[in-house]
Amino acid sequence: MHIAGMAGNRGRNLLNIADRAPGGAELAVIVATDEDAPVLDAAAERGIPTETVPLREGEDRRDHERRVLDALDGYEFDLVCLDGYMRVLSETFLDAAPTTLNVHPSLLPSFPGTDAWGDALDAGARVTGCTVHVVTDAVDEDGEVVEGEVDGGPIVTQEPVPVYEGDDADDLKHRVLSEGEFRAYPRAVRWFAEDSVTVAEDGSVTVEGDEGGTFPVRDLASADRAETLRYGENPHQDAALYATPTDEASVVHADQLNEGAKGMGYNNYNDADAALDIVKEFDAPAAAVIKHTNPAGCATAEKLADAYADALSTDPMSAFGGIVALNRECDAATAERVVDSFKEVCVAPGYSEDALGILREKENLRVLDCGSLDTPDEEREEFTVKPVTGGRLVQERDDQRLTREDLTFVTEREPSEEQVETMLFAWQVAKHVKSNAIVFADGTETVGVGMGQVSRVDAVRLAAMKADEHAEGKDAQGAVMASDAFFPFPDGVEEAAEAGIEAVVQPGGSVNDDDVIETCDELGVAMAFTGNRCFKHD
Repeated sequence: MHIAGMAGNRGRNLLNIADRAPGGAELAVIVATDEDAPVLDAAAERGIPTETVPLREGEDRRDHERRVLDALDGYEFDLVCLDGYMRVLSETFLDAAPTTLNVHPSLLPSFPGTDAWGDALDAGARVTGCTVHVVTDAVDEDGEVVEGEVDGGPIVTQEPVPVYEGDDADDLKHRVLSEGEFRAYPRAVRWFAEDSVTVAEDGSVTVEGDEGGTFPVRDLASADRAETLRYGENPHQDAALYATPTDEASVVHADQLNEGAKGMGYNNYNDADAALDIVKEFDAPAAAVIKHTNPAGCATAEKLADAYADALSTDPMSAFGGIVALNRECDAATAERVVDSFKEVCVAPGYSEDALGILREKENLRVLDCGSLDTPDEEREEFTVKPVTGGRLVQERDDQRLTREDLTFVTEREPSEEQVETMLFAWQVAKHVKSNAIVFADGTETVGVGMGQVSRVDAVRLAAMKADEHAEGKDAQGAVMASDAFFPFPDGVEEAAEAGIEAVVQPGGSVNDDDVIETCDELGVAMAFTGNRCFKHD
């Protein structure tokens, strides 16, 4: 697609479109009404042809538009984009040209005038923005502008921009340009370039894919700053917490129950969120101890205090200074065990008075009440979002929860019912371990976790080392291993068997599956395939 741009001054939106080439669109020419308009030199630097059609004193509007059309004659273009073009166009131009777009610095129909920024501030608006719309005729038969029809064409897209306390017109003008127009105008151009926009005769605009669905064509996000944090991941980084409403138990909205303790930091929130996510997986009383978003240990048991003890004993050395998450109201017995070693945060769906009294004795332990974990599936947050430079990655949450029927037993030796139960437990934990992830488990407690390795066999070795050197009162002998992805070679299961593993659950799907299965048969190890992997890269 080729664009004819028409600007009155700097033409920053046109230059932004030229630099970005949304959908492959290119500027065929830029027309200005002033020979000294800065956009002309900037366009020349980019190799974009330019034309100047000055306004003549007393010249009829329609005569000037005919001269603009004459200047454009010979250029091939499919779309006209206005940018600060301080002339209202009539049917003389609009009927002869392709679809013409303009951008207005407000969320039309609000603040349609020439001082949209000042009008928004005077009105006390907390949100303004910009609107890209199709230009329609707003001139009467005598060539006079019909004020009520200016900027009244069909809306193609809009972009909201916040208004902050202390903003003046210059602040807001800059933000609307950089955070609004620089996003919305290229988006609209890209839609036209991709032929995904339809402008109907009745003036309505439809955009293919803009009807919503799982992943709509546009994703608008807004959040309120809940807290300015002491610092980010490191002391030299500033940080803040932004909050959005949710019906799901969340550390962002949790009440901190020990007044006077240090506030939550960036890493505390990140780790506590990861810890709470793990214990949400289980119906039985569950506890997890997290360090740097990875589980140092996780367990379920009939009593919450026992679940915590089993989780902690997986790797008590690494658990020092970690985060504790519980999926039941914390009782006194559990609290006594939590305070037995240094922890940064404890998060649970409530606390008994006795438990609170015990936990509050630890001056720097943050005690968070996240509220009920009984969130209906339809009210749980459906997606996870990861900011990346220049955008955001959005995906469905990994809500897989395996049952026995989801397992395919592929070895000569079938696992016992107890081993199957452990496979299911270990798999749910592995979902929350950084990939490459390996979990050794016995019953419904972890005995060794290998996380974040670039080699799967190294992850097995790490889990084996943890079970052998760090676990207290348990080891890998007779344990079950869960792997978040397939084993590309038999060496992973060989290392596991040497450590004492007797059963393995993994996705399967490697070209070497037969070799891995054959190795398991030779070693007397039972193996089940899940058919799905559970990578966690964040």
